[in-house]
Amino acid sequence: MLSSPGEWLPPYLAPFFSLSDRVEPPVAPDSFPDSTYYSAGPQDICFIITCIAVMAVLRDILRLNVFEPFADWKLTNNLHEKRSAGKDMNGDAKSTNGHHANGNGNGVSKKELRHIHRSVLRFAEQGWSAVYYPIQFCFGLYVNYNLPTELFNNSLLWANYPHVYLAAPVKLYYLTQTAFYSHQILILNAEAPRKDHYQMMAHHIISVILMGTSYYCNFTRVGCFIMVLMDCCDIFLPIAKMMRYIEASRSVCDSLFAFFVVSWFITRHVIFIPILISVWREVPKLVEREYFWLFFGSLTALQIIQLIWFGTICRVVWKVVTTSEGASDVRSDEEG
Repeated sequence: MLSSPGEWLPPYLAPFFSLSDRVEPPVAPDSFPDSTYYSAGPQDICFIITCIAVMAVLRDILRLNVFEPFADWKLTNNLHEKRSAGKDMNGDAKSTNGHHANGNGNGVSKKELRHIHRSVLRFAEQGWSAVYYPIQFCFGLYVNYNLPTELFNNSLLWANYPHVYLAAPVKLYYLTQTAFYSHQILILNAEAPRKDHYQMMAHHIISVILMGTSYYCNFTRVGCFIMVLMDCCDIFLPIAKMMRYIEASRSVCDSLFAFFVVSWFITRHVIFIPILISVWREVPKLVEREYFWLFFGSLTALQIIQLIWFGTICRVVWKVVTTSEGASDVRSDEEG
């Protein structure tokens, strides 16, 4: 008899705090030989709900107690340094006319207060992504390293299909990623809307549909591979934005943006498009047509959105190369 990992909890609470549907491990597993194994089931939704709640709490704790206080301190300190150099934030001669005294006795205009407040909020909003993506990317590398798949050998994604039994790390990776993008949908509706609000909403909804479809159809190996590709470039963009919001040097911001552009192009186009072709060729042989079209259609829609965004990214790169302005995210930095 298998013991449930959540047996110390009441049966109605166990699915919210532990992985559900534990099974006997395969006789000769091709990955994670020492792991416990699970199947997919409807109770997985309970664990996703818990992950969403935990992410919401952690995000607010970090935002209110770490990122906002740090950004406020840094920007206020920047302003004082500029004042001591004889200039205000607009580069004009220092003036205290119409300024309000802050806690340090220095005059701060309403415009400067608005600028600091807006930058503090934007910095804190990006903080959660800057924490989540590096951690989850490392976890994704660990999962994919232990799966019998290889970069640029997409045929291995479908070998020994269907992959009904999931090692604990694979299932945990899938459910936490699904929770993250579901949480992002909620965040989009809580924050001030950006210019690309509907594109971002479509992206997150498509991501959740893709993960749900691939999970149900046992395409977890291609799903794990795609998710780690998506997370790679997302490490650099929020950090680059945060550096710009706290007025870091242009060289730092532009270097981070350059890493983002290169990693975006390689992961989301050079590597991703062959996977899309592999899905077109292989998946119709494995599942019913309606699931194939839902999966392939969602991947295609995701690639279209990414190509639109890459066009915008290229315009930012051109602006950086041809002008004296630093990189800025014209895709989503301003409110709509």
